[in-house]
Amino acid sequence: MVSEIQNSNPTILNAADLPTRLQPTLSCKPGVFGDGSFASTLSLVNTIELFPEGSYLSTELDSDDDLMEELIDRQEIYDLVSTISDPEHPISLGALAVVSLPDICITPTLPYVPDSPLRTVSVLITPTITHCSLATVIGLGVRVRLEQSLPPRFRVDVRIKEGTHSTADEVNKQLADKERVAAALENATLMGVIAKMLETCQ
Repeated sequence: MVSEIQNSNPTILNAADLPTRLQPTLSCKPGVFGDGSFASTLSLVNTIELFPEGSYLSTELDSDDDLMEELIDRQEIYDLVSTISDPEHPISLGALAVVSLPDICITPTLPYVPDSPLRTVSVLITPTITHCSLATVIGLGVRVRLEQSLPPRFRVDVRIKEGTHSTADEVNKQLADKERVAAALENATLMGVIAKMLETCQ
């Protein structure tokens, strides 16, 4: 746990100015694994088609064989991660501009295989200070949130934005190493911190 706040006076954006499609009366407090707000509706995804402006339409078949459509685009991803709480402050990552809409993109995972449904969601994180020791924890929180909420055909790539952290290369190596991520997520104390961060997710 952090004994003292590293950035006691961060810049905070007005929540009303943040881009969102979320309904203010709807909220979801997911567990750390498997209970994401979109987990149940997106688990039956059958196909994903590329639409203009980098959005993807997932088509799923329910028990009555009726087609249901769920748009997954940058705004959808932003809404999933922007309400995560910062581990130091009771403030969302969106309000702190740790995550922002322009720093999210969705791309084909296999660009040379046109029929592949695999997509990669990339999120760049901007720590509030360049020496933030919790950058890895924040990255793990974002990764857990997306992996529990998106269909398995989506790959998740979370990185520190270039030039915003003094040890960005080291943090990025940790976040990209699946074995190191898996080992970190087995740490009960760390998972307690991440679970607390995800309590505010909508």
